[in-house]
Amino acid sequence: MEKGRDDILRLSDVDAFYGKIQALGEINISMEDRELVCLLGGNASGKSTTLKTILGVVRPARGTVEFMGERIDGLSTGEIVARGISIVPENRRIFPKLTVLENLELGAYLRKDTQGIARDMERVFELFPRLKERLKQYGATLSGGEQQMLAMGRALMSRPRLLLMDEPSMGLAPILVEGSFEIIQRVNQEGVTIFMVEQNANMALSIADRGYVLQLGRIVLQDSAENLLNNEMMKRAYLDTG
Repeated sequence: MEKGRDDILRLSDVDAFYGKIQALGEINISMEDRELVCLLGGNASGKSTTLKTILGVVRPARGTVEFMGERIDGLSTGEIVARGISIVPENRRIFPKLTVLENLELGAYLRKDTQGIARDMERVFELFPRLKERLKQYGATLSGGEQQMLAMGRALMSRPRLLLMDEPSMGLAPILVEGSFEIIQRVNQEGVTIFMVEQNANMALSIADRGYVLQLGRIVLQDSAENLLNNEMMKRAYLDTG
């Protein structure tokens, strides 16, 4: 693929294994700055492994991962996060025995700019007023939707250039899913590049710019979100229509 001028993330011919089992094969993904791109697929398709490879948790056996024009596939997860990549993990994984405020502060633990941290804290409260109301509550006392807000807020406190999201709709009541995706779209519109892994293809494609579809660790489709929504294979396999 020809490299775009504004690529912020690029995976090139990435293979990844768990022992002798191949989890990813010849993965090619690129994202431009400020895009919202979704990675779709069923269970065990390789979606979460792709995120782990970007974060350095899984090391590619072949291929490269570049962020802002520099290779990161040889770096530790901490070094990768320090460069500007943050994640909202599957099932939120907040710290249940810490308060809302303490969870948010941990998101900024690599930062030293006190005034910038304060500004970003206020930005999080603007996005999630509920969190400001519950600053002294422990994470374990929050509802599923509130925990999702906290996980997103914590990730934003690191001021990421790229935000990874692993199954943001998982475990949320249907009535909360739409609101959650509206917030994801708003965060993207404010300038944060987002790469989102999601099984809810309809919802993900409704807010994304582009999408990739994984099957058995290989990309089988890639297109604009609009075209994927109208793709007959997508309708049959993932969109519950057609």
